[in-house]
Amino acid sequence: MSSTPTIFWFRRDLRLADNPALVEAAVRSDGIVAPTFIVDPAFAAPAGPSRAAYLRSTLEALDATLDGNLIVRRGEPSAELLALARELGASSVVATTDHAPAGRRRDERVARALASEGIDVEFRDSNYAVAPGVVTTKSGSPGQVFGAFRRGWELVPVAKPLEAPTGMRWRPTHSVGLDALSEIAGSVRPSYFGELPDEVANPQWSAGELAAHERLTSFVATASSYAERRDLPGEDATSRLSPFLRFGALHPRQVLAALAEVSPDERSFESEVCWREFYADVLFHRPESIGRELQPSMANLRVDRDRAAVKRFQQWARGETGYPLVDAGMRQLLNEGWMHNRVRMVTASFLVKHLHLDWRWGAKWFMWRLIDGDVASNQHGWQWTAGTGTDPAPFHRIFNPSLQAQRFDPQGVYIRRHVAELSSLGAPQCLLPGAGGGLLAPEGYPAPIVELNRERTEALSRFAEARELARVRS
Repeated sequence: MSSTPTIFWFRRDLRLADNPALVEAAVRSDGIVAPTFIVDPAFAAPAGPSRAAYLRSTLEALDATLDGNLIVRRGEPSAELLALARELGASSVVATTDHAPAGRRRDERVARALASEGIDVEFRDSNYAVAPGVVTTKSGSPGQVFGAFRRGWELVPVAKPLEAPTGMRWRPTHSVGLDALSEIAGSVRPSYFGELPDEVANPQWSAGELAAHERLTSFVATASSYAERRDLPGEDATSRLSPFLRFGALHPRQVLAALAEVSPDERSFESEVCWREFYADVLFHRPESIGRELQPSMANLRVDRDRAAVKRFQQWARGETGYPLVDAGMRQLLNEGWMHNRVRMVTASFLVKHLHLDWRWGAKWFMWRLIDGDVASNQHGWQWTAGTGTDPAPFHRIFNPSLQAQRFDPQGVYIRRHVAELSSLGAPQCLLPGAGGGLLAPEGYPAPIVELNRERTEALSRFAEARELARVRS
């Protein structure tokens, strides 16, 4: 046992319970651990202000559980960790494995830099129940489609969650404070955002490990109705666990363990956990898919990029399209930093297939505004909707936002909650394009910016064009 501290480098595992890497750090130094978070400008600058603010709240909650001993440093991680190790006399750093492309590159640099100074760096565990790269086909290749991946995923044993380590002796030292996060976040902003708002959203739930377990307990109590009600945005029927999972205030193992306590026919949410891990696995094997189409033929899809396209993008982002369900979703995103999953698919489909814009523009806006913005889930969710991703033939799946509203929000509960101009209207008027249009349109609500059937035809024409171009070039 060492009498000098081990540095534990917190990243996407901002909790004490079920944190095997933290347990390893404690074992190395008889419980003397320097709990550290580094504000890395390379990661913080592209993050939107809302996600940065929620991360800060999560870190503040973590600091409280550490009795105020969280060490915060600002800068390039290898330099900051090396300086901290010298300051504390630490000879080892432990962290949870990061499987995302940028995180892997960062961790390789850190390990090399610290090893050259005789400091051991170990990465343990992962942020997933089944780590990316574990599930393969019978031939040993990565899974290409969700169904096959899930069958393999279900066969992998998942460890039971660990209790929080006890007898810890936190080793504090100089900290720069969390203002550094707010100062850097949002400093890299795409030009096509124009004058779109950057105001920090007001999340509808708390942050941190305690809040995560309270939400998990509440959700499990209603899990029996999840499959039936999950697509109804007007109801509180989804888990709302994604922000906690995004920053590791909760681990997927803990979610699966909690679901194991209910009957098998009430565990449909396990599929959502698997989707999250499938997308992480896809990104692990195909890191270029952050910005490149998984379906090569779809790289030829013609999209609009002119001034009119930028204007339509900004109308979509502000929730001013004239299609109530789309506008409700985009305004929920602006105000809460979150959006119901069904509505995420509808709004994404509208951008790509009715406005003919690049899916990457929409993915960037979601990552800018979402407090649960996760690069694997976000990029591959957008690719799935855009017809460029893991689904073998999805481009013909074009969501009609009016029909989606009639099916999933028939009384307009969700729409009237998020679109102030429609709050006093009843259904079905509040579901209609332009909320009825003409003399029926409420004051201040925009007319539809496109005509659905015409743009659907245009989208399918562009799809056929892309397929033919790919055939000719092959």
